[in-house]
Amino acid sequence: MDKKKNIKRIMISKIVTGVWNWGDLTPQQINELILRSVESGITTFDHADIYGGYTIEKLFGDALALSPDLKDKIQIVTKCGIKLIHPNRPQHTIKSYDTSRQHIVGSVDKSLQNLNVDVLDYLLIHRPDPLMNINEVSDTINDLKKEGKIKEFGVSNFLPHQLEMLKSKTDIKINQIEISPLKTSALYDGSLDQCQQCGITPMAWSPLGNGRIFTAQDEKTLHLKNTLSQVGEKYDLAIDQTIFAWHLTHPARITPILGTTKAERIEGAAKVMSIQLEKEDWFKILEAAEGNEVP
Repeated sequence: MDKKKNIKRIMISKIVTGVWNWGDLTPQQINELILRSVESGITTFDHADIYGGYTIEKLFGDALALSPDLKDKIQIVTKCGIKLIHPNRPQHTIKSYDTSRQHIVGSVDKSLQNLNVDVLDYLLIHRPDPLMNINEVSDTINDLKKEGKIKEFGVSNFLPHQLEMLKSKTDIKINQIEISPLKTSALYDGSLDQCQQCGITPMAWSPLGNGRIFTAQDEKTLHLKNTLSQVGEKYDLAIDQTIFAWHLTHPARITPILGTTKAERIEGAAKVMSIQLEKEDWFKILEAAEGNEVP
């Protein structure tokens, strides 16, 4: 099975390497993770300007400088729109959202500089902004495309009505949503239905429930973990691999975002990209996740 899917001529891998916790790594270590990821077939990397206290994009760019040929082998997704209180942004006096033209353009220019690339494959608005002006955002995105600074646009954490509002003005290719067996609301709130209907890729952040599947000791989670182990045995998969296969089996083609700093876990996840769970196995996991059978 093809390990990639095409979205308007931009190839993204079925699983994405997330970099949000790479802030303590050196450029050399990041370079190794990029290489190992690409070699395993995971070629898409998820960023945000705020990750690592506004430092990880620059670390990643320094890592790319060690192997410039990698730029043509990867796809970069990054996000903007959140303003954090942080020493690296002393002008921020309160955590807030900003989707103004000035902020979006400034963020894109800074990301391009930090990442050491000429164009961003995908730019996403990181969170819904209650003060978002959809005409200003759409005009800004269209101008950035015309200027060759970004190729495609998406959103993160948008509910269907929020996405639909913005989609009425500009093309949207990605919605990053929290999806895991411990967070199944996207199955029911219309998010995944909308993605299927509109050809939008749902990227699942925190697909392992921020690791709680391995650490929580409550009865429900322990039962879910046991179910995942049982299903995984059938396919010769570890628990994390089984969860990724659960995502990939959904017809919306959910794309899990990894959150690891270990190359072997990236390589292990990549082995799942050609696996589809049988429907009853998928529902066994859902039933354990919900704590009851489907209605």
